[in-house]
Amino acid sequence: MKAIITTNKGVFSLELDVEKAPVTCANFKQYADAGHYNGTIFHRVIPNFMIQGGGFDANMDQKTTRENIQNEAANGLTNDLGTVAMARTPDPHSASSQFFINLTNNDFLNYRDESQAGFGYCVFGKTVDGMDTVNAIAAVSTGSSGHHQDVPVEAVTIESIVVSE
Repeated sequence: MKAIITTNKGVFSLELDVEKAPVTCANFKQYADAGHYNGTIFHRVIPNFMIQGGGFDANMDQKTTRENIQNEAANGLTNDLGTVAMARTPDPHSASSQFFINLTNNDFLNYRDESQAGFGYCVFGKTVDGMDTVNAIAAVSTGSSGHHQDVPVEAVTIESIVVSE
């Protein structure tokens, strides 16, 4: 399965690993097909770490989501440069719509065990085209917005995400 993500900074494509992360890929596709991501922003940008989006609009208002999904981080995929993973709270099974693209090998985010600290973040695909766009997003100036840090000063907007088989 392939996802084409169009932003105001350019386009990048993901190859989604339906075999190793079926629940996560289906969840991502449902949000994309419903138009949930259209108009959301990359609200957390940390160079040499990751860019995160899919949950807030340009006013930093959080969008309503469906129920959380089970964390599939034990699938053998690792948080390496260019991979896409689900964002979550400290609860390992709290992912909903937010995702992030790894800007480096983030081994500390990988599944180690089923403890809360060791569960990790579920990788469900990788960037296969447009890493220059991902890097352009990673290079924007950031600041604070309310209690949120690392927020782009100028909104980096997701215009659309199209997922196809």
